Amino acid sequence: MTVDDTGSGTGADGRVDSNAADPGDDPLALRLEQLILGAERRYTPFQAARSAGVSMELASRFWRAMGFADIGQAKALTEADVLALRRLAGLVEAGLLSEAMAVQVARSTGQTTARLAEWQIDSFLEGLTEPPEPGMTRTEVTYPIIELLLPELEEFLVYVWRRQLAASAGRVIQAADDEEMVDRRLAVGFADLVGFTRLTRRMEEEELGELVEAFETTAADLVAARGGRLVKTLGDEVLYAADDAGVAAEIALRLIETMAGDETMPELRVGIAFGTVTTRMGDVFGTTVNLASRLTSIAPRDAVLVDTAFAEELIRTGEAPASEAEAAEAAATAEKEGEEPPVYRFALQPMWQRPVRGLGVVEPWLLTRRASADGE
Repeated sequence: MTVDDTGSGTGADGRVDSNAADPGDDPLALRLEQLILGAERRYTPFQAARSAGVSMELASRFWRAMGFADIGQAKALTEADVLALRRLAGLVEAGLLSEAMAVQVARSTGQTTARLAEWQIDSFLEGLTEPPEPGMTRTEVTYPIIELLLPELEEFLVYVWRRQLAASAGRVIQAADDEEMVDRRLAVGFADLVGFTRLTRRMEEEELGELVEAFETTAADLVAARGGRLVKTLGDEVLYAADDAGVAAEIALRLIETMAGDETMPELRVGIAFGTVTTRMGDVFGTTVNLASRLTSIAPRDAVLVDTAFAEELIRTGEAPASEAEAAEAAATAEKEGEEPPVYRFALQPMWQRPVRGLGVVEPWLLTRRASADGE
C-alpha cells in the first residue's frame, strides 16, 4: 500500500496497482476479510498514516516492507492498520529500534507470515472447505470453517513464535561476546537431491509437489529432532545450521540413511562447512555458507563432504579420530592400561585437493559413520 506524501491516490512510482486484490466487489470475500481482520474498512492509506501520527513516507516504507500491494486512496484500512503503524513508530520514537531496524522487523514478519498464509489457504483450507454435499458450493462452507479455525490457529501461531523466540534468545545469551551474537561460528550444511532437474521433466506436477513436500518434511523433522536449525528450503535443497559439529554430522548422515531407505526418493548429497557465519533475518551468509554449498555440488551421491575446519572440529571434540591409525593406537594404549578405549562416532577420510570456484583450493573430507557407532 504505497501512496505519495500528498495522499494523491497514486503509488510511490506514480501509479495505482490495478492488480491489487480487492475483495470489495465480492460480498463473501469482504465478509471473510472483516472476520479475519476483526474490523471494518475505515481509512485510506493517507488517513491511516495521519491517524497513527506517522509521515506518509514512513507509512509507505512499513507497508511496502510488509509486502502489501499499492491501493492508491481506496478506503481499505482498519483500526488494526493504524495501531500497527503507531506501534512501529512508537518503538522508533522510544529509541528501542532504529527506523531501519523497524523496517527490517516489518519485512521479516511480512515475508514469513505471507508464506505461512499462502500455505494455509492453498493446502490446508482448500481441503477443509471441499463441499461436503452435492449441490453445495465451497463459498457456503468457507466462512463457518474459518470462523471456527481462526482463534485456534492464532493461539497456535503465537505459541510456536514464543517457543522459537525463547530458543533463539537462549542461543544469543550463550554467545561468548557481543560480536559472536551477529558473527557466530556454526556448522552449516546443504542437502541436495541428485538429478532433480531431470525429475521435473519426467514427473507430473502433482507427483513432483508430493516428492518435494516429503523431502522437506523429512529434512525438517530430522534437523529439529537432532538439535539443528532448518534455515530454509529451496525445493530440491535444504539449508540447516548447528552450533555443534557433531550435531551437524549426525543430521547429515541421518538424512542420507533415511533417504536411501525410501525407494521413492532420489539420491542425496550433503556438504558441510564450519566457521564464522553472519546471520540476518533468520538467514545465514558468508564464506562458510558458500563453501558448504560448493562442497554439496561436488559430493558423491549418497555421501557427505566436509571442509577441513569441520573435520578439525570433530577431531578436537573427540567425535572422530584424525586417522584410523590413531584410533587403533588409542585403543591399544587403553587396553594396555586397562581403560575403556575412546569411542568415536564418525570417521574422516581426506580426499584430493581441488579448486573450488570463488574459494580457491580446498581439501574436502569424506564423512562416514564408524562401524561401531549407531548414532544414538
